[in-house]
Parts: sequence; structure tokens; C-alpha cells
Amino acid sequence: MSIMRRIFTWLMSILILLALASIIYLQQPQFVAPRVEAPVASDHFAEGHFHNNPLVPVSTSDEGQFALFYRFLFQEVIDAIPEKPLPSKKTDLHALDPQDNVVVWMGHSTYFMQFDGKTYLIDPVFSDYASPVPGTNKAFPGTNIYDAEDIPAVDYLLISHDHWDHLDLPTLEGLKGKVGQVIAPLGVGSYLIQWGFAQERVFEGDWYDAFEDADVSIYLVPSIHFSGRLLTRNRTLWSGFAILTEKRKVLYSGDTGYGEHFKEIRERLGAFDLAILEDGQYNENWAHIHMSPEQAAQAAQDVDAKAVLAAHNSKFKLAHHAWYDPLERISQASEGQEYRMMTPLIGERVNLDDDTQTFQDWWRQR
Repeated sequence: MSIMRRIFTWLMSILILLALASIIYLQQPQFVAPRVEAPVASDHFAEGHFHNNPLVPVSTSDEGQFALFYRFLFQEVIDAIPEKPLPSKKTDLHALDPQDNVVVWMGHSTYFMQFDGKTYLIDPVFSDYASPVPGTNKAFPGTNIYDAEDIPAVDYLLISHDHWDHLDLPTLEGLKGKVGQVIAPLGVGSYLIQWGFAQERVFEGDWYDAFEDADVSIYLVPSIHFSGRLLTRNRTLWSGFAILTEKRKVLYSGDTGYGEHFKEIRERLGAFDLAILEDGQYNENWAHIHMSPEQAAQAAQDVDAKAVLAAHNSKFKLAHHAWYDPLERISQASEGQEYRMMTPLIGERVNLDDDTQTFQDWWRQR
């Protein structure tokens, strides 16, 4: 056998082994396909896929998808990742007084909330990585301070969409026995059912559908984004949430570009006491599906928010900006606005009934 033929045989053997390993790897539960029932009537569903309303492209770049992905992985960005562990202040959630009205940011888009006698957990991700590829998209040092054992019983678990930085199987496995009710957009709940959550405890809805419970209404509200955990996109819906009680209204935008939907949400559901708004992972190449900090500040005005918290920043590198850029820019854009911009440390308790509570400009201390 010639040397070239041996090299070819060796390379083919490696490729076959890699293909087999990939097939086996993709059989894991985290790669299950969603099970989606098409909505009876919807202006954002056609031919088996959901779409934004109005229609917008995910990418506005002239580069191909693989070129963008390559640059995302290998292009150097100054201060994209912190040089030292980020500061935090871990709140003992088990020790909270049931009468306290508090919000705790756990980094990126994970929020624990307790108010008006109910507890909520939004988009929990406690894994060190948020990616289908092991060892990639690692959490910044110092940001992953919570795990499932730190979470008390949760009345409502809200999942906004199926991307890896919002829907994490290891985290959900640890939470399974603690959750009363799951609320998710169409198709997203099917992942949890396949992962062992009781079907009767999973509510799926379209935009402006509401889960009604004693003393609380939780609406799924529009966002401008996309879905998909591997190569197939938009088989499941994406959304934000509006939580309405007799005393309080809270908005969580989910991942979204800026659009008229914020004014529509305000018109339909009224002004909000607190708006948790996406602020991070923006880029000119996908400007339609993620907000800039200045757009997040405008969205806060659109929904007449009294107070604002930022989400989708300070834990994972998903875009070409400095890690501190989102908080710096939204703080500047919020100067002189009527709403109160709150910038807690990861894990720091935010007291909803204390309008005098102050926070550090902690991202500047680097």
C-alpha cells in the first residue's frame, strides 16, 4: 500500500470515528427536537415556522453564516472577557422573609423574584457553559455563584425561548422538584416535558396569551428574535413576559430587538412598575434582534417603567463588545430619565419597596 493511500485510509478512519462520535453525542437529551402544535390562527406562523412581526432578517451582514461564526469565535475584542473575577453579593434565597418583595439578578438573563406572595424564576442557567459545544461560551469568572440547591420552591418558572443561554438542561434537572408551574412560548414547554416535567404543570402560549392563577396573570408578550438550539431555526416561539398582580406590574423583555411592540405592550397592559430589559450581546450585524443600550433606554420609556434592570449581560461573551459596555452605556442613556436605573451586583438583593436603595457603578471598578 502506498504512503498516500495509507494517509487517505487513516484520514477516512478518523472522519468516520468523528462522525460516529457526533451522532452518539447528539443523542443526548439536551438535543431533543421540540414538539410543536401549530397555532390555530397566528400572524407570525407559516409553513411550520414562527417569524417576527414585522419580518426582519436575523443578520444584516454580507458575510456568510460560517464566516460570521468564525469571526465570532476568533476575532479579538478588547475587554470582551474580564481580566479578574467579577464582584458579587450572594443573597441567601432560602432565608428570605415570605413577605419581602425582592428581585435578585443571577447574571445574564437569570432573575429570581419574590413579590406579593409568589416566587418567580426567569431563564435560569447555572451551568459553566451555555453552548452545545463543550468548553465554549464559558461563564465569566465570578459570575456563576448560584446553583439549583440555592433556589427555594418556585411558584412560576418562566422560559423565554430555547437558546442555550436561556434553556439549560442541567439547571432544569436540578430544579425539577421545586417548580410549581412552567410558563413558556409555543413549543418551548415541550423540551421540559421530554425532560421529565409533568405535562399538566407546563403552560405554553402564543403572544398575549395569559396564564391566570390566583391573584396573578402572566402574559407572554411579543419580542423580535429567533429560536433554535442547533441548525434548524424558528420551530418554537420566543417571547417576553408581563407579570400582573393587584399591586404590581413587571415586564421581562426576553431577547429582543427594539420595535413598536413595546408601545403596543404598554397600550394593552398599562404602565410597568419594573422593566427588566435586554441590554447586551448587540452588534451592527444583528441589530434587528438585539437591542443596543440606548434602545433599551427608549424601550423603558415606551412602557412607562418606573424602574429598570438590565439583562443579557456580564456573564457570557456572545457579541463583539467589551463586557462592561452594556451597563456603562445604559447608565449614561438613563441619566435624566423619569425611570430609576438600578445596577445591582450579581446576587445582590433589590428591594422593590425601597425607592431609596442605591447601587454601585461596580463595572467601572476594574
